[in-house]
Amino acid sequence: MKSRTFCIFLEMGQHVSRNDFEWVYTEEPHASRRKIILEKYPQIKKLFGYDPYFKWVVTGMVLIQFISMFFIKDLSYPMLFFLAYCFGGVINHSLMLAIHEIAHNFAFGHGRPKANRLFGYFANLPIGIPVSVSFKKYHLIHHRYQGDEKLDTDLPTLLEAKLFCTTFGKFCWLCLQPFFYAFRPLIVYPMSPTLMEYINFIIQFTFDGLIWYFLGGKVLVYLLSGSAMAMGLHPVAGHFISEHYMYRKGFETYSYYGPLNWITFNVGYHNEHHDFPAVPGSRLPEVKRIASEFYDNLPQHNSWVSVLYDFVMDPDIGPYARIKRKHKGLAS
Repeated sequence: MKSRTFCIFLEMGQHVSRNDFEWVYTEEPHASRRKIILEKYPQIKKLFGYDPYFKWVVTGMVLIQFISMFFIKDLSYPMLFFLAYCFGGVINHSLMLAIHEIAHNFAFGHGRPKANRLFGYFANLPIGIPVSVSFKKYHLIHHRYQGDEKLDTDLPTLLEAKLFCTTFGKFCWLCLQPFFYAFRPLIVYPMSPTLMEYINFIIQFTFDGLIWYFLGGKVLVYLLSGSAMAMGLHPVAGHFISEHYMYRKGFETYSYYGPLNWITFNVGYHNEHHDFPAVPGSRLPEVKRIASEFYDNLPQHNSWVSVLYDFVMDPDIGPYARIKRKHKGLAS
């Protein structure tokens, strides 16, 4: 009875116009464009490397969250959730994107993998759940096999697309996005946990336990709810949709050049990032400046809020609006 009621709710609103993903048989566009751009602008290679200021920015954000715990523990729950949505969640989402930067070794460089890994554990602490190591494992596959129906776990599953295919359904899907983002890889492409993941779990849950013991459960609720809300129906979460959902037929990656890049390590420069994953976020605007003729005419977004609104309201957009490729298997 409950499942039937849930399905009835999801059927409310206009149905999406698509009934399947956009299947293509071409390679992802970024490797070929990277080659062409580097032939014309070899100086972009000088932007490769790590950002020496990045670790200090991330450390500052973590310390802000640590300090905020002592003020949160005495607040009422309504005020706690308000601050979690407007303040703590924004910082935690930014820390998730810091973990994205760390996954590309932008904290200390490719020559110091252990330092990057340890810093990832540290940046993970205020988020409340262990994501640093697991994210890197799946994210690098997303770069290499963009659109692969099995390996790219950024793609919605067929079940998600079928269930959340109306206006109200898409709204619910956005609200539940953190849960799909977290659990989809475990279903679509499960991989055995590594020793580094177990270490990530131990460090994170020990930290959570210490918070609970010394500051109370309310502080842990603040951190966890902020992380969840800022990944769902929240302006900064617009990048999850803006990056690869097909707002114009035939284009699978989109950039956003608005002000929210200031607090998200320029993740909006997403075409530039996929073209040059060895360039830290702080230098991606320079990539666009140098090779502007390659990016200015590509479809782009001006507002992540508009992205979310259009995703819900436009029948041509929804979980089906993704470019997919048949699975070819991992390269040896």
